[in-house]
Amino acid sequence: MGRWWNRGGEWRVRAGMTTIGLIGSGNIGGTVAKLAVAAGYDVVLSNSRGPETLQDLVAELGPKARAATAAEAAAAGDIVVVTVPLKAYADVPVAPLAGKVVIDTNNYYPERDGQIAALDNDESTTGELLQQHLTESKVVKGFNNIWFGHLAKLGRPSGSADRTALPIAGDDTAAKLLVTEFLDTIGYDAVDAGPLSENWRTQRDTPVYVTPYGPFGGEATPAGAEVVRKAVAEAKR
Repeated sequence: MGRWWNRGGEWRVRAGMTTIGLIGSGNIGGTVAKLAVAAGYDVVLSNSRGPETLQDLVAELGPKARAATAAEAAAAGDIVVVTVPLKAYADVPVAPLAGKVVIDTNNYYPERDGQIAALDNDESTTGELLQQHLTESKVVKGFNNIWFGHLAKLGRPSGSADRTALPIAGDDTAAKLLVTEFLDTIGYDAVDAGPLSENWRTQRDTPVYVTPYGPFGGEATPAGAEVVRKAVAEAKR
């Protein structure tokens, strides 16, 4: 494992990436935390209700987990996973995420988030909205197309014949490589879906959304890189 860091505008790898910060600790966040702890990472969890509301999850995860505020989780993480309702993306702390790789799991659900004109008009994508908010961070879209129940069950060791792949999108090659390495350690391959402007290909109701991994709420089905790559390519606006 390595830690990406920014010096003079150039992203490099440094040994010692050990901590995953989570801003949001619901279904996807909690599942990513469990996978990360199982892979040997420390995790720092946060949510909008305060650290005291996360004690049950921390107890379940064990000594490699602790609860904190969103700003503290952002500061502590070598990679930080933002997994909050899209309507709350502007509340994500900016300063402690400067220079960091951020995995954005957000999806746009107008019935929950309200109407967002830039998304309704296809002028932007969810990942681009977060990147515009986190101007000094490197945002990579990931974990947004899989149901958390399937995510919890489909991880496999590297090289397994039935290994599942997840699509990622981002504007920075080095950041996507770091996220690919993180996915590998928690049991998944990655398929590069392109820049953040293309992350609409993995959003709600696209071919790669939930279906390749099994029915929502149903049994999990492994979906390899070729299956996922084909589904990403088939998306239409």
